[in-house]
Amino acid sequence: MTDNLLPTLSMLDLVAVREGSTVRQALDLALQTAQHAEHLGFTRYWLAEHHNMSGIACSATAVLVGHIAGGTQRIRVGSGGIMLPNHAPLVVAEAFGTLAELHPNRIDLGLGRAPGTDRNTMRALRRDRPETEHDFPNDVAELQRLLGPVQSEHAVTAMPGANTNVPIWLLGSSLFSAQLAAQRGLPFAFASHFAPRMLLQALQIYRDTFQPSEQLAKPYVAIGVPLIAAPTDEEAEFLASSTYQRVLGILTGQRGQLPAPREHFLASLPANAHAAIDDFLAAAVIGSPQTVQSGFQQLLDATQADEFVLVSDVFDPALRMRSLDIAAQAITKVVRTHQELVFA
Repeated sequence: MTDNLLPTLSMLDLVAVREGSTVRQALDLALQTAQHAEHLGFTRYWLAEHHNMSGIACSATAVLVGHIAGGTQRIRVGSGGIMLPNHAPLVVAEAFGTLAELHPNRIDLGLGRAPGTDRNTMRALRRDRPETEHDFPNDVAELQRLLGPVQSEHAVTAMPGANTNVPIWLLGSSLFSAQLAAQRGLPFAFASHFAPRMLLQALQIYRDTFQPSEQLAKPYVAIGVPLIAAPTDEEAEFLASSTYQRVLGILTGQRGQLPAPREHFLASLPANAHAAIDDFLAAAVIGSPQTVQSGFQQLLDATQADEFVLVSDVFDPALRMRSLDIAAQAITKVVRTHQELVFA
């Protein structure tokens, strides 16, 4: 952990389109949620890149980053992440360099190496060339160069982009990204909001092999945390049924819009489906204020993470905001308790 006794809270938004709603309403809700997260003191608000998914409206990620940054004042805004194999590094550098000029010291560039889509869409994105294990590290290095100082020996300069030094993060759900982030001296965000199985191993490798860089002197870790909070455990469990339905759709290849909550949804499933959802959401924090505080504390004890990046798929927008309110109150109590232990 860092010296100022984190974790802090941030948020990752997939800009879910709710059943009976529209893309425009989903985009409007993303901005409203970012403004609310800023009011609560969240550190950053990230948007994910996905393609060809009927219930997800964040495919034009850089455009959305600009929209959210333009509608907020202080919170950092960025990608969580840009799927780098889908894009030429120069295009990414110019887009995020432009954002950095428009919103100085507020833009993050999180990078992933997954496609964020299906094979047919990969071809539509012109990802039809074979990839090697060296492509992603090379592209990350190229982006670092393009966003850094102008180098006369290189014929291509990102403009805008050069000299903006947009902070680059590596995102991943495996050991590969942890190792690369450590080698490059970059902050690392683990995708435990959907793939928590290798979380502790990846964080250990990242911290053990970290090499300081101009961007970062010591390891910095963020972890994805699915969050559903409500005044009672029972209500939170009911609201979480929207997430359970969404996860089951992902696991069965039946993606769609975010569904309304359903009573006793998990109990209606066969044991293997229930277990698969539990595995997917192993890092989730679902419950009352006290349960959320306890869940955050357990995650902190296990990971010593610097940030919790919340993913909150609550169907009712007002109840989603309330969920973030509860999370903000809970993390304050966790940090206060930690301070009391440290300085006792």
